[in-house]
Amino acid sequence: MVDQTRIPEKFDYVTFSNYRQVAAAIRTMIVRGAPAIGVAAAMGIALAAKSSKTRDRSRFTEELRRAGAVLCQSRPTAWNLFWAVERMLRKAEATPGGPRQVAEELVLEAKRIALEDIEANHKIGELGSSLIHDGDRIMTHCNTGTLATVSYGTALAPIRTAFSQGKKVSVIATETRPRLQGARLTAFELLKDRIPVTLIVDGAAGYVMRQGMVKLAIVGADRVTSKVVANKVGTYLIALAARENHVPFYVAAPYSTFDLKRTEDVEIEERDHREVTHIGGWRIPPRGVSVFNPAFDITPVSLVEGFITERGVLKPADLSRGL
Repeated sequence: MVDQTRIPEKFDYVTFSNYRQVAAAIRTMIVRGAPAIGVAAAMGIALAAKSSKTRDRSRFTEELRRAGAVLCQSRPTAWNLFWAVERMLRKAEATPGGPRQVAEELVLEAKRIALEDIEANHKIGELGSSLIHDGDRIMTHCNTGTLATVSYGTALAPIRTAFSQGKKVSVIATETRPRLQGARLTAFELLKDRIPVTLIVDGAAGYVMRQGMVKLAIVGADRVTSKVVANKVGTYLIALAARENHVPFYVAAPYSTFDLKRTEDVEIEERDHREVTHIGGWRIPPRGVSVFNPAFDITPVSLVEGFITERGVLKPADLSRGL
C-alpha cells in the first residue's frame, strides 16, 4: 500500500504479510477511502486464508471469520469494508475443496474486487463527466481520487475524465480538517494531473458558493443508505450551502458503498482528540478543553442532486426502490 499518512512529504510503499497488519493500516489511516479500505480488507482475508496451517475445513472457516471480525473492527463507518469481508466469506463458503483450494480462490476473488473497483471508477468518470461543462469549477471535499480507491477515484473521476476530454475545468478543494486530506492528498493528486486546483479552508465553502465561484459540487461517500449519505465531516454543511446557493450537489460512489437494507442509524466513527488539538505535533488549544472529533457526518439524500455510480446517475428516489 501507499502510506497516505506521509504524503506529500514522502511517497512510500509499505508491505503487509497478515490480516492483523492490514487491520492496523486501516485503523491508522495508512490506507483510507472507502473503496480502498474495502479492497484492503479483501486482501486481508486472502492473507488469512493463505497463511492458515490447518487442513480442517471447519477450523479454517472459523479462522476466516475471526479475521473478518478483526478487519471489521478497524473502522465502523465505511460500508465497503463490511461489504468486501462479507463477499469474501461467502466465496469461501461456496468454494468446494480443502483450505488450500479455498485460499487460492480467495486470492483470485480479492484480485477481482480490485479490478472491479478500477472498472467502476472509470465508468463513474465517464458518466459523471457528462455533468461537467467546459469552464466549470467544481468543489470537492476530502480525498476521493486514486489514493482513496485502487485507481482513478470516485468524485475525482468525472473531473479527470472531463479534463482528459479537453474541457477546461478547475477544482476548489477544501482542506478537510482535522487530517487535511484535501490539503495533503487531493491537492497532491490534482497537481500531478496538472488540473488547476485552489485550496480553501473548510469554513469558506459557503462563501465561495455565494460568490458564484462554483458550478457544481461532487463528493464521495463512505456509506449510502436509502435516507442518508455518510461522508467526511463537513459534507452536510457543503450540501446545505449548495442547496441555498442553487449549486447542484452530487455524490460519486460505486455500488459497493450502498447499504440500502439498513434501517437503523449509521455508526459514526469518533477519532482521537489529538487530531484536533495538535497540528504538526504542536498543541493549539489550551489544555483541559473538551474535544468532540467525529470523522464523518450525515447528509439527507434529499439534498443530493444525483448519485454518480458505475450503472448510471441515480436520483434520490431511486434508492428507496433498491439498486
